[in-house]
Order: sequence, then structure tokens, then C-alpha cells
Amino acid sequence: MTKKRKRQEDFQKVKFKVGKKKPKLENATDTTFKTKAIQIPEQLKEDGVLPTQNRKLNIKDLLSQMHHYSPGVKHNALLGLKELLSQYPFVIDAHLSSIISEVAAVFTDKDSSVRGAAVHLLQFLASKIRAEQIAPFFPLVSAHLSSAMTHISEGIQEDSLKVLDILLEAYPALLTDRSIILLKNFVELISHQQLSKRLKSRDKLSWMLSVNPNRRVTSQQWRLNVLTRLKKFLQAVVDGSSETEDEGLQEQKDNSHSVRNPVCISWKLHANNQQPIQLFENGGLRPKINSSFRLRSLTSVMDSAEKGLSSAENLKGFIEIIIPLLIECWIEASPAQSAPILGNLLESESQQLMQQVLSIIHLLWKLTKRHDETYKMELWLRMNYLVDFKHHFMRHFPYSLQDTVKHKKKDPCKSNRNCMKSSNNIDHLLLNLTLCDIMVSLASASTLQTDSGWLDMIRKFVTDTLQDGSKLNSKQVNRLLGVTWRLMQIQQNKVATEPLIKAVYTLYQQRNLLFPVRTLLLKFFSRVYQKEDLRTQRIRSRSKVLSRWLAGLPQQLALLGLRNPELSNQLIDIIHSAASRSNKELLQSLQATAARIYDPLEGTLVLLPAEAQRRLVQLVYFLPCLPASLLACLSRCCIMGRMSSELAATLIGILHMRSSFAGWKCQVQDNSVNDVDYFSFLFSTLIGFSREELTSLQGIRGKPHISQTQLSPIRLYLTDLDQFLHHWAVTEVICHSLSTIPSQSQCFDILQTGICKYLVGLVVIPDSTAGSVLCAINKLLDQACIISENLHRFLASCCYSLLYFLLTIDREDAEHLQKRDMLWRSCISALALLPRLLRLMLQSLQVSRICREELPVVAQLLRLLMQHGQLRSHMITNEFLVQQIIKDIMTLKSGEVQEQWLTDLHYCFNIYLASHPQTPGPINSVY
Repeated sequence: MTKKRKRQEDFQKVKFKVGKKKPKLENATDTTFKTKAIQIPEQLKEDGVLPTQNRKLNIKDLLSQMHHYSPGVKHNALLGLKELLSQYPFVIDAHLSSIISEVAAVFTDKDSSVRGAAVHLLQFLASKIRAEQIAPFFPLVSAHLSSAMTHISEGIQEDSLKVLDILLEAYPALLTDRSIILLKNFVELISHQQLSKRLKSRDKLSWMLSVNPNRRVTSQQWRLNVLTRLKKFLQAVVDGSSETEDEGLQEQKDNSHSVRNPVCISWKLHANNQQPIQLFENGGLRPKINSSFRLRSLTSVMDSAEKGLSSAENLKGFIEIIIPLLIECWIEASPAQSAPILGNLLESESQQLMQQVLSIIHLLWKLTKRHDETYKMELWLRMNYLVDFKHHFMRHFPYSLQDTVKHKKKDPCKSNRNCMKSSNNIDHLLLNLTLCDIMVSLASASTLQTDSGWLDMIRKFVTDTLQDGSKLNSKQVNRLLGVTWRLMQIQQNKVATEPLIKAVYTLYQQRNLLFPVRTLLLKFFSRVYQKEDLRTQRIRSRSKVLSRWLAGLPQQLALLGLRNPELSNQLIDIIHSAASRSNKELLQSLQATAARIYDPLEGTLVLLPAEAQRRLVQLVYFLPCLPASLLACLSRCCIMGRMSSELAATLIGILHMRSSFAGWKCQVQDNSVNDVDYFSFLFSTLIGFSREELTSLQGIRGKPHISQTQLSPIRLYLTDLDQFLHHWAVTEVICHSLSTIPSQSQCFDILQTGICKYLVGLVVIPDSTAGSVLCAINKLLDQACIISENLHRFLASCCYSLLYFLLTIDREDAEHLQKRDMLWRSCISALALLPRLLRLMLQSLQVSRICREELPVVAQLLRLLMQHGQLRSHMITNEFLVQQIIKDIMTLKSGEVQEQWLTDLHYCFNIYLASHPQTPGPINSVY
């Protein structure tokens, strides 16, 4: 075989048949693949579905034009953005990131019109975007703002303040989180660092005010603009702090965590083990931890830059930089040192600048008190800045502004009114008060002799301002009282504090004071009283002015009424606090005014809301004496329904504790409630109607107010459901109080005498009164009690009238149906306890005197009485009377078709009574 032949055998060609599929190669690559659908978000859809504005440009077109080189195109794009977002607000959420980044980027644009349009657009967006939405993008906004504030162009710097105003108003918390960077920017806007060789050798470089002649405004006006924003920024930092201030009297802010909610305890639930008593380790809003160890704060793991002004080091560093600059601004704006008068005259712009300087220092002082080592911080501030402040601030104190040169000839020592004048909406008094606030914070009791000179100036200014302060607003009064409180803490002897308290009381006596002003004055006096009361009896020296103020509070409460419920609540709280401390002057005044406060028609008690009523009811416990006239007023308050039944129960319980039946082992109060007056109160409240009201009811006739039957001399006056339920709830409390009196038989005799004297003989009696009398009888009755015949007949008439009313109530009358269970129980209990009562009621059922329509009601009543288990034995005893009544009914119905109700009556008699024969049964002869 040749070589060629062998090669052909090794590489033979495979022949494929026609119509057969070609087999896959061993090294073939699999090219198959699978696909899945992709959901496209809203912002990735085609441009045709995006909303457009009037120029047919959508959001993408407008944002792309923000990068154009032409200022006109960018200006039109910003205007178009505002127009588009105004028409389609939902676009903001879909493109928030792009909108924020593009708008923030033009904060530093060279063209002023573009920056102005950006400011207007940012103002619009701030009202549409919530803080939590913009929070992820706020670092970018803050970076662009810092770039604009530190820009070399004066116009960009000026517009950056407008951006800052918007962000401070809309997102103060987000802006203050980056306080360190922004505070440095504020400093660089009005100053520059000194770069001389002498100062470079120091560790810290000094700053000095800068002057730029290229600005459109004067240097003083520019500093005023910057310091105004700095003050707003520091105010946002102070407001964002979680801790509350403990300085002077501060304005109340809407903070749910700072409101102390009263704890209402239901002792009934505790007594029945239905509600556990929870004990707390510490009282008050903040627990006091008695430990030398402290947990590390979460902010301690952050570096000083992230802490901001919450770090003591950062705060000290900023104070060291800004205070010298503020003093330089003050020197430029302050009057000449050679001013010949005490009240130095200021121009409007200078006064504004000085006010901002002091406001910034005051806010920084507040921030220093947020740190743990407040005492060390105060010492550091005093050591570094007291000398400069005395030299520059107090040298021309107090400051004032006069509009005309003519006023300069007046002696400002004669009157302090110049300090309270206002021109161009400038608060001149606030300037002096802010200065006083700053200075007194640097003084203490230990430095009193050293600081006596300028402290006397401040004390005289405060006293004069308070005595002539009829036109002060709440902000000024708040500062005044804060300074006054601090002065009283520095020098606590009566010689120094009494003139200050007297000056405040002079302002308090002014008429037509604004409500916030009156509130601040009340809080001040309350705080002074509590502070004075905490002193030991040995060193306590009661202020006469304070005692006079306390004695006038009850009269003010009575005169105020419902005109200002908020102010009334504050008065009640103060009165309650002083009464619980047994303040003699206040208790005497409260006793004299009690009749007006607790008047049932126009008294403060019935006019105020429920919570205030509760506090006024509690004051009854502290009254030195409870005469009969006052108890009569309190009884009317309980039964008139102008306070809740729960509150009426509280009042009755308080009076019981003041009575001689409370079970005290020792005499708690000298003038307790007289026993006769106490029983009169209980009886009057039990009846629920006054003598005049009962007399007026005697003339009412017919339905729907009267329920009348021919078998009872008593007609029932049907009370409203609300009045009935209130009276019934009060009745249960009265019955409980009566049952706690030791001698039940004597108590029953007193009740019997009252019923016979005031109720027996009346023709019309309210249904609630009849039920209440039966309820009290059931509660007090025992074997030793002897009931008179008159009371027996009266109660029998009441029982039948009530039972007749209950059996004739229409099913559609939902209001009276709710009375059924309570009245039925009272009647059945009385009939079960008093067999003679049941016999008298059965004897009164003389069916020959009634009309035929009332016969089914009598038959139904007899059937129910026979069926009732508690009355069955009594009904068996009175079987003869029942037989006679049934016989009389059959006599009247003789010759007529026997109705179902009569058949039912016969059946019940045979079942319940005929099976217990005591006499020959004539009942069979009836059939």
C-alpha cells in the first residue's frame, strides 16, 4: 500500500445525506441567551411625557440651560423653572436632586440678575420642600452658601445673606449643624486677620475689622447686615438646644416635653385592686441622679468640628474671636466720650448696630450656660471681658434716642421716658435691658462689693423703668424681670430686694396690661414667693409687698371670671400653692371672697372649664371656715349640673373630710364644718332642687312633663335624662357619706325630719328626687330606726307613682327608658325592707276610683310584685288585700269579654299566692 493511500484513510471526509440535520461539533459554542423586562423610572421616560411650561420646555431642557454661558439664558431658565414647578409641583419630588444642585450652583454666578432669580426660586422651593426631603442634599447647599459668603465679589457676598435668610427661616436645624464653618464665614465677612510680623509669632492670630470702599453701602451698614444674620443664626442654635434655660424668667415655648401633666388618681379603682399604684424614684420633670459617675454623651465621640458650639472649646474659641470685633463695632457706633449728659443720644443706625452687638453677646452667654462647668465658664468670662464691658458699655449707660434737638436741653435724670421712646421701629429700652442682662450675669454675691458701682446704676434703671412701665411689651417685661431676679439673687437682703419687688408690684397694679405681660408678672411673683418660702423660719423675713400681692389674688380671680380662662388658671395655681403652705394672708382673703368664687350662678367655679373647676374644688379643703351660706352655694353647684358628677363627688368627699364625722383622731383644723350645716348640705344636695324650684313645680299640669295617676296624691315631674343621671350619681355619693356616720339611727331621724318638713305635702315631686329619697332610706334603714306614719304614707305614694310611671313608659321614649332600672331597684328595695310600706301601697289601690284605662297597669303591677322573689313573702302576708283588689277589678269588668291581662293576673295569683292559703280562698268565686 502506498503512502498516499494511507493518508486518505486517516482523514476521511464525512458524507452528509440530503434532508438530514448536521450534527453539532464537539467544540461548538452555545450562543443562546435569555432576556427580561426592565421597568423604567419616571425620570427616564421619553421627553414627550414630561410637563412643559409656556415656552414648551420641560424640566430637563431648563436644567440644561443652567450651564449656558449667557446670563440671559440662565436667568430665563430660572424663571421658567419657577413657572414650571408652580404649575406642576409633583416635578419637584421626581427631580429634587438635580434642581437643588443646579440652583445652589448659581449662588456664586457673576451676574446679579441670575443670582436674584436664584434667590426667588429658592424662596419658592423652601415653601414646597420639607426639611427631611432636602436633608440629604443640604451639605451641597451649605457648601455653595459658604463659597458665596467667602467670595471675592462684594455683590455675591451681599446676595449670600439673602440665601442665608431663606435657609434660616425654612431649615434652621439643618443649617446650625454646620455652625463652625458658617461662624468663620461670618467673621470673614466683617474682618480680616492681622498679618504683621509681631502678631505672627503668637499662637493665635488676631482679627480686625475690615473696610471695603467698593461696597454699595457704608461699612457700618454692612456690619449691621452681617451681625443681624449672625444674631439670627445664634438664636437658631440656642432654640435648637435640647436643654432648657434656668435664667430669670423666660418666655414659654410650645414644647410638649416641658408641660407637666397633672396625675389624676381614682382611689376607688385602687381600693378595688383594679388599678395598680405606680411608684417613681424621682419626682419632677428631670430625675436627680446622686452619683459621682456620669455616662459619656453620644456627642463625645465626635470631633470638635462636628460638635459645633456644643463643644466648650469651640465656643471659647469663637468668643475670643468675635467679642473683640463686637467691641470695635460698639466703639464706632457709640457716642463721643465727652458727652455732657447721662442718657447719651444715638443715631438710628448706630443704635441698631449696638443692639445687634449686645444681642449676639447675650446669645453667647446663653450658650455658655448649656455646658456642664457653668461656674468655670462664668469665671472665665468675667476675668476676660468684665473690664472691657465696664469701660465701653457702662460708661454712657443708659442709652436713648431723641428725635429733635429741642429735647437735648432736658435733664434725663428727671425722667426715664426717653429710653422707652420708639423711632423707626427701634426698641430703645431693649438695648439697655440687654446690656443689663449681660452685665448682671457677670456678677455674683461674692463680688458684690467690687461691682457695687455699676450694679447700683442698673438697679436704679430697672426700678425707674418698672415704676413707669405702663406701655411695656412682653419682651421688654421679660428682660426686666430677668434682670430683677438676678439682682435679687446677687443681694438677698430685704433692704435691697424690697424696692425691686415694690417696683414690680407697681407695674402689676396697672390696668389694661397685655395678657403676656400679666402672665410674666404672675410667674415672677410666684417664683419669688416660692423662693422666700423655702427659707427656714429663723431667717425668713416676709415681704410686705409680696403678702399684699398674695392677698389680692382671690379677689382678682373672682373679678376675672370667664374673661380670660388662661389667666384664671394661673391665678388658681398660685392660690393653690400658697394655700397648701397655709399662707395666712391669702387664706383670709380667700375666705372673704369664697362666696363670689363659688356662687352657683355667676361664680368662677361654674364658669371655668373642667380642669380649672377641679382645682377650685380642691381649694375648699384649705378654707379656714365653711359657714352655712357657703355650703348652700356649694350644694347648688353640685346639683345644677354645671360641673361634672365626678367633681361633685370630690367636693362632697372634701366636705366630709372637713366634718366631724371623718374619723380624725386629732382635730386637724380649728373651725371644722358645723354638724347642722353639714347635714343641711347633704339633705339639700340629696333633694336636688331648691325650695323655690319645688314651689314653682307645683303649678305644672299635664303631659309631657307630668306623670299622674288617680291612685296616688303625688304627681311626678319628669326631669331630663342628663339632669336625672347627674342627680342620681350625686345621690349615690350622698348616700355613701350618710352611711359613714356612726349613729345611723340619729342620722335617719334627721333625714326623716327633713323629708316630713320639706317634701311631705307637696303635690308635684321630681322623679329623681323621689328615687333619691327611696335610695337614702334603703341605705340608712336598720332595725333601730322608727318610721313615722306620715313618712310611711309619703313613701308609699312615691313608690306607686314611680312604679306607675315605669309601667306606662312608651317603648319609643328612649330618654325615660334609661331611668327604669335605677328607679325600679329603689322601689323594690324599699318595699322589701318596709313591709308596712307595701301594705299601705296595696291599700291605696282602690280600683273603684280609677278609670278603666288604668286597670291593666294595676294588674301588671300586681303580677310583677307577686313574681318578684324578694316580695313574695310580703305578698303572701297581704294575700287578702290582693284578693280584694282582684275582686274589685273583676267587678268592674263583669259582663265583658275577659282580656288577656286579666287572665294573666288570675294565673299568677293561683301560682304564687293560692298555693299558700291562710284564709278561705274566695278567689274561686271570682271566676
